[in-house]
Amino acid sequence: MILLESGPWKHLKHAYGHASDIPELLTQLSQNTRPMRDYKDEPWFSLWSALCHQGDVYDASYAALPHIVQIGIEASGSIDTGFFLMPACIEIFRTSGRGPDIPPDLEKAYFKGLRGLHECAYRHASDVWSSSMAQSVAAALAAATGQLGLADALIKLDDDMIDRVRRKGL
Repeated sequence: MILLESGPWKHLKHAYGHASDIPELLTQLSQNTRPMRDYKDEPWFSLWSALCHQGDVYDASYAALPHIVQIGIEASGSIDTGFFLMPACIEIFRTSGRGPDIPPDLEKAYFKGLRGLHECAYRHASDVWSSSMAQSVAAALAAATGQLGLADALIKLDDDMIDRVRRKGL
């Protein structure tokens, strides 16, 4: 995993250019892991804008993913759905050809980060989960195990779809 203090971040790219701002955003995230009140809350808004921009991902997305998962693992109390949803989206978009190949020097940490989603879910299993948190965790675990169609479907589920399924029964 690339250290936040290291120079390689300035050589990585995100939606707006060089990723030298990502370490500071990840540091902010480590200090504020609670659920967001609004989609514009920082640092999530900037992280989503830079790393998962309109369905595209970047080499900085791959470098940031293990940090996001590790911050989620280490956080105490309820965490934001983004700790699961962003890694799931990065993996879905990556495998859909919406980003570059993972650079060899980021590959090991990236896949370890994906596997770490299981530990993150386990560490927060006793938190009070909203339905959106349960949905995000399920999508992340599906993505982490290569079930990308399922992960994508879980992300796209909305309350109307869930209600229709419930009314039909099993």
